[in-house]
Amino acid sequence: MRSTTFAAAAALCTALLSPAGHAQNFPEGPVRLVIPTTPGSTPDLLARTIAPKLSERIGRPVVVDNRVGASGNIGTEAVVRASPNGSTLLIAASSLATGAPLQKGLPFDAGKDLAPVTLMGWSRLVFVTHPGAGVKTINDFLAAVRKSPGRLSYGSPGNGTPNHLAAELFKAKTQTFIMHIPYRGSAQQLTDVLGGQIDMAPLTAIAAAPHVRSGKLVPLAITGDKRSPVLPGVPSMAESGLPGVDGNIWYGMFAPKGTPPELVARLNREVHEILREEEKALTAQGFEVEVSTPAEFGDRLARDTARWTELVRQQNIKPD
Repeated sequence: MRSTTFAAAAALCTALLSPAGHAQNFPEGPVRLVIPTTPGSTPDLLARTIAPKLSERIGRPVVVDNRVGASGNIGTEAVVRASPNGSTLLIAASSLATGAPLQKGLPFDAGKDLAPVTLMGWSRLVFVTHPGAGVKTINDFLAAVRKSPGRLSYGSPGNGTPNHLAAELFKAKTQTFIMHIPYRGSAQQLTDVLGGQIDMAPLTAIAAAPHVRSGKLVPLAITGDKRSPVLPGVPSMAESGLPGVDGNIWYGMFAPKGTPPELVARLNREVHEILREEEKALTAQGFEVEVSTPAEFGDRLARDTARWTELVRQQNIKPD
């Protein structure tokens, strides 16, 4: 975890010692941590890790509420419409940024209708293939794509997911064409890349790791510029001569727009301290902790939404 981010957290902590910050309390009753994904997902893991410790710190019950459906929009909208008093919070992924360009008519704008609390960390994506493909590295795969344009395919958990746009970014950077096979979730995508029905899939490192270690999947490269602690033997895209192919998935906490800044600052401090305590356990499960100030996290959401919107336009990606 970056020391500079904890320095920022310490500064926030000092600010909270002011009378205004100290007086800002949570309302009576439970706090809901809304998770727009299924039990067992990374946002769910984060919520169930921090909920009991956050409860101890704020003196309120903290309940994990999985609101699944509509590509995460049901849970997100529930938080957007909630009272901005700290009683309802959201833990979401960078799909808030990747999905926005492909989801027309959304009843909310994440950048305008949510108050960023903090970045919580990352899951790295690893491009994998099956042993029968006969390739060992991302450059081997790239050579095969160029040899037979349009013949090879990749799968993703769905249109607009971070996995999907990471592969489209790879295509844009390498000026190649690989057929996209969208699935409704990650389970069938994993089954089909294991069975060779698709040629490649971007998976989270933690999902890919057991199959890589057993030899059932071949790891080609990790997105971004550094290796994953989960699969330290797999080179990054940048190491492989493909800088800029950065599709790692971030996760973070949001509150409804209008939540008092003092309450956002307190949540930021409490979550940072909990993540620091739980970093070793989370790292063992493939999660890389990194925190931020609320402003830094808001800037990241805005930048990522803009860059993925441009990629969707450039690649002429259409909604389902």
